[in-house]
Amino acid sequence: MKMKLHDYNEMLKEELKDSEFRREYDALEEEFDVAKQVIDLRLKKGLTQKELAKKVNTSQSCIARLESGTYRNLSLSFLRRVGEVLGVHPHVKFEKLRPAH
Repeated sequence: MKMKLHDYNEMLKEELKDSEFRREYDALEEEFDVAKQVIDLRLKKGLTQKELAKKVNTSQSCIARLESGTYRNLSLSFLRRVGEVLGVHPHVKFEKLRPAH
């Protein structure tokens, strides 16, 4: 059974009430944001992970890792390839570090 994105958002809202989960989520906020954007864009294009992978010339498991928010060592060239298929381009910028709490 497929999990609807709406269901994911509701689940996340509940999980974020837990302070430890919130702390860990915030630490990975950028990765999760990229993952959520890719999922949203892929679904709007009506593509499965497998179909997107084929168009990007990569594996379905690679797309699944990207969408998990835990993909490490992402290259800008890979994000460009994914973005091109999805009709967007990545935007990267540097910001000042937030002070530690």
